[in-house]
Amino acid sequence: MKPSPKRATIYFDPELHRALRLKAAETDQSISELVNAAVKLSLAEDAEDLAAFEERAHEPDLPFEEVLKDLRQRGKI
Repeated sequence: MKPSPKRATIYFDPELHRALRLKAAETDQSISELVNAAVKLSLAEDAEDLAAFEERAHEPDLPFEEVLKDLRQRGKI
């Protein structure tokens, strides 16, 4: 069984609220649906970042000077 939605009061800048209202009208979605989707996306990106950090946690540290030297040699900077 899906849990019932929870209510929260959120204050938007007037310009952002107007943009959300317009987007909701254009997409035939509610502001709540748009905000929920945006928050889910943001949290998913955070989870991906944390997973990437965890994967690389045991990699050796590299001295900053070595990284700079490597980037210069490869023409990246």
